Amino acid sequence: MAKVKVYSTPTCPYCDILEEFLQSEGIKFDVVDVSQDKVAQEYIFAKTGKMAVPVIEIDEEIIVGFDRPKIAKLLNLKD
Repeated sequence: MAKVKVYSTPTCPYCDILEEFLQSEGIKFDVVDVSQDKVAQEYIFAKTGKMAVPVIEIDEEIIVGFDRPKIAKLLNLKD
């Protein structure tokens, strides 16, 4: 099973949509609140060059935004 981490903020509606999608597919994931975690902010900026959420990390792959087809492909889900 893939290791999945979601970088989000409490006020991000797309973060909520992403988390709901993962839950509906039975995917286990960790959530990192980048509004409270400066190290995580710096990490996603270093990886993406952007200060945007949601960011999802699937194993070593980083996706900025809720790119459902790409997420589904990486998780071997039907889109």
